[in-house]
Amino acid sequence: MSSAPPKTLLIVDDSRVSRMMIRTLVVARKPQWTVQECESGDEALVRLAQGVPDYVTMDINMPGTIGTDVAERILQAYPQVRMVVFSANVQAAHQARAAAMGACFVPKPVSERNVQLALNFFDGAA
Repeated sequence: MSSAPPKTLLIVDDSRVSRMMIRTLVVARKPQWTVQECESGDEALVRLAQGVPDYVTMDINMPGTIGTDVAERILQAYPQVRMVVFSANVQAAHQARAAAMGACFVPKPVSERNVQLALNFFDGAA
């Protein structure tokens, strides 16, 4: 048995349906993980004051601060966090920005395959 502490995932997305789907698909594969949710990047920045997650999925287009700006701020402050930018906004510029900050870009829609891509990145396989 592993004695490693349980991992924490923070899902940041203004779509309740996307958050629910990501949560459901992750918990099915990683039931030992703690999963938290935020509806905006600004809310996520406040939440980090309560504790830094191991992993984050970040939407781009949300109310308030754009997700890539929030992702960059999180990764600058907490470089150990594994970040997946999970967005329907698949423009090359957003994909390049994600890569430049050390994040993995995964396109929406949320699906088993795309959540598995995120999990592979979190596990260091991608």
